[in-house]
Amino acid sequence: MTYQTLFFDLDGTLYPPANGLLKAINHRIRSYLIEEMQFSAEQALDLQERYFHQYGTTLVGLRNHHRVNTDHYLAFVHDLPLEKYLSFDPELRKIITSLHQPKWIFTNSIKPYAQKVISILGVDDQFQGIIDSTWVDHQTKPAPQAYQQAMEIAGVKDPSHCVLFDDRMENLNPAQELGMFTVLINPDNLPSRADLQMSQLHDLPLRFPQLWNGAHSPDQAASG
Repeated sequence: MTYQTLFFDLDGTLYPPANGLLKAINHRIRSYLIEEMQFSAEQALDLQERYFHQYGTTLVGLRNHHRVNTDHYLAFVHDLPLEKYLSFDPELRKIITSLHQPKWIFTNSIKPYAQKVISILGVDDQFQGIIDSTWVDHQTKPAPQAYQQAMEIAGVKDPSHCVLFDDRMENLNPAQELGMFTVLINPDNLPSRADLQMSQLHDLPLRFPQLWNGAHSPDQAASG
């Protein structure tokens, strides 16, 4: 199989979840529910967790059941000092730059935040674009419409030639149903239905050398 288009999730996929950024985002979500929407701390925690598991993001639940300013919410939640959690990742850059397929960021976050993340990691010049929640009319993973719109934006005709990297199996399921090859990035290494699973994206050359399709992977180039 020749893989022609690669979609990369952002948070927890391009960088390890242990760095604390995901935890900080979750804290910002609860702060928004308390400070801006006047929920109690207990209500905020309950709604955040319930909507996340039911809809894939807390925001979708808020939009479905409450009056929320989507743009304000997204700006508030992602207003974080990213340099505190992220730094240049030379190994990630070596891997990403060696992949010659068109590469896209496909994230439930917003473009300004995603742009800062990939800039700090040192891979901001390697992607065709950032497909964020605003570009797909706030249709977020795992809503099937988000994947359809992402493929349209990327000019994909045949999903079987695509790969999606994500840290949540819930986000990979719809892609798998469409025919994409799915890769779960999961440091806990729990059993999953993904086509391939690895602890971190750094393991990509070893675990998925087919992506280089006859070309040298970073590890092969270094040893050759």
